[in-house]
Amino acid sequence: MKSIIYNIRHIGMVASASIFMVACQDKLDVQPTQTISAEQALKTEGDVNATLIGAYDGVQSGALYGGEIMVLNDLIGNTDDIQFTGTFAGLSDAYQGLMVANNSFATSTWGSAYNAINRCNNVLANLDKVVSSPANKNKVEGEALFLRSSLFFELVRLYAKFPGDGDMASNPGVPLILTPTSVVDESSYVSRNSVKEVYDIVIADLTKAESLLPSSNSRYANKWAAAAMLSRVNLMLGNYAAARDAANRVIAGSGRTLASTFNSLWFTYINLGGTTPGEYLFYIKVTNQDGVNAINTYFGRTIGSIPGTAGRSDCKIRAAHIAKYEAGDQRNYFILSGGFNYTRKHLDRWGDVPVIRLAEMFLTRAECNQRLGTTVGASPLDDVNRIRNRAGLASLSAVTLNDILKERYLELAFEGHNMPEKKRMKQNIGSLAWNSPKLIFPIPQREIDVNKNLKQNEGY
Repeated sequence: MKSIIYNIRHIGMVASASIFMVACQDKLDVQPTQTISAEQALKTEGDVNATLIGAYDGVQSGALYGGEIMVLNDLIGNTDDIQFTGTFAGLSDAYQGLMVANNSFATSTWGSAYNAINRCNNVLANLDKVVSSPANKNKVEGEALFLRSSLFFELVRLYAKFPGDGDMASNPGVPLILTPTSVVDESSYVSRNSVKEVYDIVIADLTKAESLLPSSNSRYANKWAAAAMLSRVNLMLGNYAAARDAANRVIAGSGRTLASTFNSLWFTYINLGGTTPGEYLFYIKVTNQDGVNAINTYFGRTIGSIPGTAGRSDCKIRAAHIAKYEAGDQRNYFILSGGFNYTRKHLDRWGDVPVIRLAEMFLTRAECNQRLGTTVGASPLDDVNRIRNRAGLASLSAVTLNDILKERYLELAFEGHNMPEKKRMKQNIGSLAWNSPKLIFPIPQREIDVNKNLKQNEGY
């Protein structure tokens, strides 16, 4: 049992901000209460550290980096690569581009994200309690900033117009809640900040997190995770020099290397005994006692010949996708079962969930260098050939932007990149235009009903 006991009362407003209580493991006689002040709850450095662990616990929710964010990003509108046969109406509607304002998955992701953000805010509001050393204080602050900014980034990508679709400074983004919510009153009814305001906070907080975090931090966020996320954010914005430089910092400074073979990146529980591949820069740890892998839930399948596999068999991989791999490409990583193909990446029931891998940084550096006509860190050709060679393919003699984008598409397939990648490239997603309102999640109806200051997205 974790040392944090959260008494969460979903109030259905203020982006589902949660009230929490902290208790010791052996003191469960906490009386229910509607509000509790930070001064009462967080009195010591131990309380702040426990709350930070609670923030990680929130982030590993199945609705967030436990996998559903990735599933939704891959599934929505994606009839080109996936045949969805599941029975959950919320996912089926997303797949068909027919979501409604009370879509259960959109509602769960929104609420879970703001729940975890509120935990981060409580940590950040009580940094003065961290007195053991400046290094520990920096680490705690950096981790909380990393988690909070990563979630704001996911929210603005899902629930708002993408950069390049109109004016970022006027397009409504998501509410930026940067202080703890401990009591509900009129001031709690927030409005949506602009897309630009959200991205500005995300970049500022990730930049600060990178400067504060240590190079090594066990399974928790370190400076390289922050730099990798900063690279991803800047790529979405088309800030190619910043994305390239952040990716280069990770490649040059993290000490991480690409796994020797592509298939050694997966089956972290079944084949690796729970050891996480060093290529994972940030990930959600899953064991048979804690954590959830929602990508496995929907993309996985029980394969009789592979003990430890599981899943609902909801996401079949279309032959048209598989046909895009060259002969000998190890990333043609699928298994035929019951007449349908499934990705092997997510068969492991207790496999860790990768959020960012080092391979993405090589591909980002290659793309940005190619676009800018630079060779920071390495040439685009060298970086692409590193990825191809690891996949068992011969080196290219020359490279184009389309070559790089194809390698990115194949390398990162079914890891939650489809929708944001297509949007930044302004490519159709299935039959939908890249900027179709149907590819933007609805603000949950329960939030709209309670908070008169929240404006719904187009089409809901």
